[in-house]
Amino acid sequence: MRNSKAILAVALLLVCQTLKAQIKTSYRKISGIYPHLAYYNNEGECGTGAVVPWAGKLWVISYGQHFPFGSSDKLYEISPNLDRVVRPESIGGTPANRMIHKESNQLFIGPYAISNTGSVRAIPYAKMPGRHTGNARHLTDPANKIYYATMEEGFYEVDVNTLEPKMLYKDGNVDRKKGEMAQEAQLLPGSHGKGVFSGQGVMVYSNNGEATQLALKQFDIESGLLAEWNGKDWKNVRRNQFVEVTGPGGIYGNANPETDAIWATGWDHKSVLLSVRDGGKWTFFRLPKASHSYDGAHGYNTEWPRIRDIGTAEKPDYLMTMHGMFWRFPKTFTSKNSAGIRPRSAYLKVIGDYTRWQNMLVFGCDDSAEKEFLNKRGAKGNIEGPGQSNSNLWFTSANTPDLLGPNTAQGAVWLNEKVNANTASEPFLFAGWKKRIAWINNAGSDNVTFTFEVDAKGNNSWKSLRSVSVKAGQSASVTFAATEVGEWIRVKTDKATTATVNFNYTDDSRYVAATDKMFTGLAPANSTNYKGGLLYGLGQNRHKLGILAKDYANGKFNETGYYELDSLMNLVKKDDAKTEQFIREKFAVPSNILTIDEASVLITDDLGRRWRLPKGNDALTDKTNSASLRICREVATERDLMNAHGTFYELPAENADGYAKIRPIASHAYAVHDYASYRGLLVMTGLNNQTAANEHIITSTDGKAKVWAGTIDDLWKLGKPVGQGGPWKNTQISANTASDPYLIGFYDKKSLKISHNSSQPVTFKIEVEPIGHGPWMTYKEVTVKPNETFEHTFSDSFQARWIRFATDKDCQATTWLTYK
Repeated sequence: MRNSKAILAVALLLVCQTLKAQIKTSYRKISGIYPHLAYYNNEGECGTGAVVPWAGKLWVISYGQHFPFGSSDKLYEISPNLDRVVRPESIGGTPANRMIHKESNQLFIGPYAISNTGSVRAIPYAKMPGRHTGNARHLTDPANKIYYATMEEGFYEVDVNTLEPKMLYKDGNVDRKKGEMAQEAQLLPGSHGKGVFSGQGVMVYSNNGEATQLALKQFDIESGLLAEWNGKDWKNVRRNQFVEVTGPGGIYGNANPETDAIWATGWDHKSVLLSVRDGGKWTFFRLPKASHSYDGAHGYNTEWPRIRDIGTAEKPDYLMTMHGMFWRFPKTFTSKNSAGIRPRSAYLKVIGDYTRWQNMLVFGCDDSAEKEFLNKRGAKGNIEGPGQSNSNLWFTSANTPDLLGPNTAQGAVWLNEKVNANTASEPFLFAGWKKRIAWINNAGSDNVTFTFEVDAKGNNSWKSLRSVSVKAGQSASVTFAATEVGEWIRVKTDKATTATVNFNYTDDSRYVAATDKMFTGLAPANSTNYKGGLLYGLGQNRHKLGILAKDYANGKFNETGYYELDSLMNLVKKDDAKTEQFIREKFAVPSNILTIDEASVLITDDLGRRWRLPKGNDALTDKTNSASLRICREVATERDLMNAHGTFYELPAENADGYAKIRPIASHAYAVHDYASYRGLLVMTGLNNQTAANEHIITSTDGKAKVWAGTIDDLWKLGKPVGQGGPWKNTQISANTASDPYLIGFYDKKSLKISHNSSQPVTFKIEVEPIGHGPWMTYKEVTVKPNETFEHTFSDSFQARWIRFATDKDCQATTWLTYK
């Protein structure tokens, strides 16, 4: 008995030691980023295609944007203490595929096959051209062959022993002229292939784009495809944008391929899509979007969303990434057992793949693209992209997916579309949030009753929850109580109509009221003397960050020298007049981007649309108006970070609807001068002169230049979004003329005051836009008497994206919103 207890005690001790294990290395780490591990290429983009533990090492592949015949990208082998080897077999390309083939005991990753002892063989692109996007187990000979799929619909079966490929369908790039890039093939509709997986007698393939000029500009057109192949014929399953295709077997393939489920994720302009194939048929569900930066009918903004087991052999833990949210995903998910999907937290990184390794999570990211591609906008001025594309790995604790940004999210089941009477919408996720509101718009000519039904247990058993009648041409909202529970919700109408039903879910549990100490050292907004600098990721294989250092004094910035930050985070003054002049010319902060008036921050986008944002610390007004502080810059591939009057915003590309889908991340009272991506880090300038160096603050060897370094997802700890303002402040208003849209989404404590100068009562119509590209809906109409102020506090469950106002009389009015 005593021996049993002793054995148990030793076992528990070993378990505890394992759980506490960290990577033991002498390399420097900042916010989970090891700068020395950053990888560069000579292409317009450098993303991470796959990260897989195998043969005692971590294997990583990088990719360039469109290289079906190879590129300067590499296969990396990383040891447990984070020494890195560039494998000499590297042939580059645009690979994101990975599969462990059990029978031959090999890892297939990109064009490489790696044995269980770590020896590497490469399949030449001359034999198997294409942008390798996925692998799948063979339908008839899985022990000896695997499938390769490319982004332009090249399909191969490869002998796992000889590595000889047999072409099943020709890649769309093969017959192109030299230098010409294919964006689509002739085999299937859509373009930009993403996922592939096999089971139930079929190979499933997805693409998430459309190769048209319209798709480069308009995000809500028909785009993408989910398809399946039975070994002979192709079948188009659904014409929407799809990405990941996998199952409970994941990287190994399903253990029971005849019966195990196949999952696919995707999206359209309304919401995230989730589909499952079981029993020989597909079933579709909808989930809300945390971020719209992944939108775009071309499909370029997604990288490779995944569903992957990050748990242990004893305790599986499936993590799904989709539209900027970490999701908990049940291994048992089927059409008849759909319970258990839950939001975990929102994130800002662009992630290509991830895995559990040495009891940590390792995320492979897409951090810094030299081309910046379609992500151009006036708010950035003529700023150059980084001189050379680079990305890095991000090491986190196993519970980090539960610790980042709030899960506030939105999605529609119907959006300005014709619906038939008594026909239920697709199921929309209902569980996982305590604060939920539905916005309804009836654009038809008859009064319509909308009935909400819930599937309480995820077993496809539906019951009525409540009904609401909406007059013709009117809108309504439904706030769901905490007692109204269910896994999924759907809607039906008693008459045919044109309708919008959108769900907005609020999470304020992760709002950080106080600024984390990691930001100590940033210069307060009212500072009169601090260190700034303009940032540029150097090109020409220099692999350093150039900094044109400046001191802020007497109301302006004065240059103090040129410095470079290396892979060991040493900041050293350099004599390089050419680079110094390049930064001075190409990275100057543009002026006249924002207008800060008495009411709010006004910005006009590249389509001429006007948007208003809350004001922050007044001490930032002069610095912003004088073009002293950077307003907008790309900090992750095809994602901009906007810093407007004391709030950092996630700003989607213009082709993903831009400012209409802006999301506040954090508010602050700092004079951040410039910011940029470097080796997977977010680097900022604008620091106190006196602050000593620490993990996040790097001071130059001569003490005259400073930068802050962390990861972009550290911004969630900077401080929750706050602000005040409105579209009108003592503004002369014409009757029945709507104000500019004013941002109200993603703030938690919201209140409103309305006043006017008329000698008569004035009725104010308050409208909200909960989506960003949907219809405006009436929230309230209030009549305000002369010399009175209407005051209103929004409920905790209230969530929409934009708000605007109109009056029934000409007057001078103020509509003032405070977000605490």
